[in-house]
Amino acid sequence: MSAQPSEHTALHAIGHYINGQLHNGSGSSLPSYNPATGAVIGAVAMATPADVHAAVQAAEAAFHDWSQTPPLKRARVMFRFKELIERDMDKLAAVITREHGKVFSDAKGEVVRGLEVVEYACGIPELLKGEYTEQIANDIDAWTMRQPLGVCAGITPFNFPAMVPMWMFPMAIACGNTFVLKPSERDPSVSLMLAELLKEAGLPNGVFNVVQGDKVAVDALLDHPNVRAMSFVGSTPIAQYIYSRGTANGKRVQALGGAKNHMIVMPDADIEKAADALIGAGYGAAGERCMAISVAVAVGDATADALMAKLAPKVHALRIGDGMNAQVDMGPVITAQHRDKITAYIEDGITAGAKLVVDGRGHRVAGCEQGFFLGGSLFDRVTPDMRIYKEEIFGPVLCVVRAPDFANALKLVNEHEYGNGTAIFTRDGQVAREFAHRVQVGMIGINVPIPVPMAFHSFGGWKKSLFGDHHAHGPEAVRFYTRQKAVTQRWLVSEGSRGPEFAMPTH
Repeated sequence: MSAQPSEHTALHAIGHYINGQLHNGSGSSLPSYNPATGAVIGAVAMATPADVHAAVQAAEAAFHDWSQTPPLKRARVMFRFKELIERDMDKLAAVITREHGKVFSDAKGEVVRGLEVVEYACGIPELLKGEYTEQIANDIDAWTMRQPLGVCAGITPFNFPAMVPMWMFPMAIACGNTFVLKPSERDPSVSLMLAELLKEAGLPNGVFNVVQGDKVAVDALLDHPNVRAMSFVGSTPIAQYIYSRGTANGKRVQALGGAKNHMIVMPDADIEKAADALIGAGYGAAGERCMAISVAVAVGDATADALMAKLAPKVHALRIGDGMNAQVDMGPVITAQHRDKITAYIEDGITAGAKLVVDGRGHRVAGCEQGFFLGGSLFDRVTPDMRIYKEEIFGPVLCVVRAPDFANALKLVNEHEYGNGTAIFTRDGQVAREFAHRVQVGMIGINVPIPVPMAFHSFGGWKKSLFGDHHAHGPEAVRFYTRQKAVTQRWLVSEGSRGPEFAMPTH
């Protein structure tokens, strides 16, 4: 890296947000980097258990009044929050680009996808309506209601510092809960901006809190007795850890893990469109997306040869640089260490016998020589036994696997341990229908390379891509962030009692 941690002590402090106020915290700090330049741009406070406890206490104190606030009033706060995000869209996106590295247009797109969940949360009076049955039996009525849990927490990854938190807290808050967010320490500033916008929107102090930090903060949230529910998005090993520890402590947990997303390209597909889709889905945000396509499965050697002929020049032509440059297609990866990890995967693929058609190692950007850049890399003739096929690389590396037919291509997808997202490019409706019906993956695209559901549907994978029973945002979020009550009611008339009844009640 271009600077040592000791050099950041006088830099901008990025702290916590507790009970409506910014706090520097009582622990140590870590440097925050601009990945495009390698420069240290801030010092991120690392929360101690005491800092986490203070945030949870603030949320616990705010819960009663907020949970009793009518849903319509909570929705009005969300409406105002939506307007403020739209007002500050460019500011939020610029901070994301500075701390994460993704291009500015992609950062704005991220904010918009988060904003869509806020818009969905504005409909919370409708979403919280229960079911009512009059005269379910003689003189008996019954209904259900959904009520908030209490203090909820979210742990979010570096790759979407605005969108993924907004998949969580707007729905949790709109449902009547209070919330503690632990964002990634790699790009933490946008979380504080969102906290300030919520306050400006009229959210009472303590309803939304932010603690920066690392594993110490995560464990303190997982172990805190007053945290009722935990949402997580990140790698599978950490998702497994959070799910196991959280549920062992009696919490409701949804933990979204890693991915190895395949895109099957059939012989009848439009190869030009398929190649363009793969370039955007594989190299957008430098491949640091859980829904990135990292494996293209070409059905038949002729399809594979035609696809490679289109892909290779497009990968070579990627414009790489500072994400604030409007002419750039792809920015840096998040850290120097992550760049080195991706490089090691590329070297491992070569050793395993895959054909490296485009080599992105050692890429340098003029004027940003200390930035954490990689070029796009493209492998052909990757096989399922290779590490670059089996593991999530989370970088700008696309692997092409050759399959003899559709059945074998589908088998590849279904046998992988991850089941987050997948896609197929074809003109054949029957093949597309068969794929959607038989594939063992949570989110499927038909001629759509990144099938992220809209906010009014729910997001989540299968297999080792999800731990827990609920997907994120959409109708699933209402169920995750509330508990159902079922009420059965009879008003007794003044006639005499029939005495005790010992048989099972029936209607």
